[in-house]
Parts: sequence; structure tokens; C-alpha cells
Amino acid sequence: QVQLVESGGGLVQAGDTLRLSCAVSGRTVSRPAMAWFRQAPGKEREFVAAISSGGYVYAGDFVKGRFTISRDDGKNTVFLTLNSLKPEDTALYFCAAESSGNIYNSYKYWGQGTQVTVAS
Repeated sequence: QVQLVESGGGLVQAGDTLRLSCAVSGRTVSRPAMAWFRQAPGKEREFVAAISSGGYVYAGDFVKGRFTISRDDGKNTVFLTLNSLKPEDTALYFCAAESSGNIYNSYKYWGQGTQVTVAS
């Protein structure tokens, strides 16, 4: 059984930095594509960033260099570094693993999420 467990969220001030982690356990394909999404209350799920098996990075339009996705395959972990946080970045951030088609929205496994709250 594949499990994804996110951590690193919390309450921060505008302009702060957070590093989110997503640890993957269980059997997946080797070096699966991984992604981060977010969902704010009352809004639809939003693609944040993805990283392919070869390390190619895809990012949502709103990211504009503020967020960075990376992976440590030795630890089966993907990271999302959130820089220059804004109140509008407040959301539940969750990761996904093993793309089953469109790397922007189709994944086989999903985590439960970690809450990021940015105070102004």
C-alpha cells in the first residue's frame, strides 16, 4: 500500500519561508513523477508544481519563481520550498505521486495534506 505523508506546514508571517516535505512509502514505479497541489477554502484544487522522474520541473503560472520543488530519491521524499509567502498562499497543500497521464492533474496516489496559513 502506497502512502504519502506531508509535513512542514504551519502559521507564518507574510514574507516568510516554509519547506514542505512529502514522504512516500510503499511500492511505486521507480522515480515516479511527483507533484504538489493546494486548495484554499471554497476554491478548487490548484496545481502548484511537479517534478518528473528525470528532474524536469513544471510550475503553475502563479508560482513565478517563489516556490521550488525538489526530490531526494534516496529518501523517497519530495520537497516544496515556499518563499516570500503571501496571505493568498493560505491553503491545504498536498502531494501526489505517480502520474497516470496529465502531469498537471492526474496522479495515482494522493496525500492528506499539510495546512499553510500566512498572516498579513
